[in-house]
Amino acid sequence: MRQRLHIPNALDGSLWRYGNAASANRRHTHAELEFNLVTRGSGTYLVGNRRYGIRRGDLLWLFPAQEHVLIEQSAEFEMWIAVFRRKAVKRAATDADSLALLRPSLEGEACRRVTQDDLARLEELFAEIAGCHKQAGLFNSGLGYALLHSWQCFQRAAGVAVRDVHPAVERAARLIRDEKDSLSLNEMARRSGLSPARLSRLFKQQTGFAMADFRNRKRMERFVEIYGTGQRHTMLDAALEAGFGSYAQFHRIFRRNMGCSPGEYRRKIS
Repeated sequence: MRQRLHIPNALDGSLWRYGNAASANRRHTHAELEFNLVTRGSGTYLVGNRRYGIRRGDLLWLFPAQEHVLIEQSAEFEMWIAVFRRKAVKRAATDADSLALLRPSLEGEACRRVTQDDLARLEELFAEIAGCHKQAGLFNSGLGYALLHSWQCFQRAAGVAVRDVHPAVERAARLIRDEKDSLSLNEMARRSGLSPARLSRLFKQQTGFAMADFRNRKRMERFVEIYGTGQRHTMLDAALEAGFGSYAQFHRIFRRNMGCSPGEYRRKIS
């Protein structure tokens, strides 16, 4: 899915700190070059047909032609996200080492683990730049420097373990993420082109989650997004809309994933 990013006209891009909001993510591309720097927690990223298990210190580059989605993140997960307009990249990438930033896709692995010194410097740099986002000239200058400095850190960083994801697993994950009605294993297998047993086995091997667990996590994310602060939906209505078959099922899965009952959660956010 092609995603349109909302960047103010006066700015060459955007830079912000992302925290786990338990919101649903969809596989997407966009016209802007992007990088993510993980600063806390862990997660799982699908970039094209490759799966990366990411944690603190991992720097991912996401080029315009590369479909990507964060399919799993721990409760404490945080990262910096930066996106750059094409014109800003062309203005900054003028030497041999940085010309690769102008390509539509990245050759080689998208994720590497930067050194501790580079991580500390990047965190400090990004916080400083983000703090001047209302001063367009200063922000744009800092953003250009952040682009090139981050690319240098990436070039000298260590690789992160990666594994190819079978196209059927990728398709099944997308069906689960995007489903409005719960699809049976047989139906997902039919659409993915594998037998139910082989799809189920491959899915667990390559994503680290049983299909039922992955589906329930996606339902939990949708519930939190729909329920919000509880002012517009009851818990039951939000749970049913998120795809749970009954309140009893929702209650059991909620406690398993959130570590508290729905009632305790409601009191915490009210």
